[in-house]
Amino acid sequence: MSSTPQEFPSDFPIKVMGRHDSDLRALTQAIVERHAGPMPESRVKTRTSADGNFLALTYTVNATSREQLDKIYRELTACKSVLMAL
Repeated sequence: MSSTPQEFPSDFPIKVMGRHDSDLRALTQAIVERHAGPMPESRVKTRTSADGNFLALTYTVNATSREQLDKIYRELTACKSVLMAL
């Protein structure tokens, strides 16, 4: 099975999940914007779990390199409020 290499620049969705009672949106948006620039509201999707305990955020960034994405993921996974980043 071969995978197609990611081409840059391109739009790339970054999914982040965490507890709804944390400052997840503010914390993760600051991380993403530090590496990818300002995120207009149209490029951020928010979903709350059925029981209301968890929040899922999808940031669609204009990815310019694999290194940029790696830095975003490293910082997101180091954030204590983030349970998972995909």
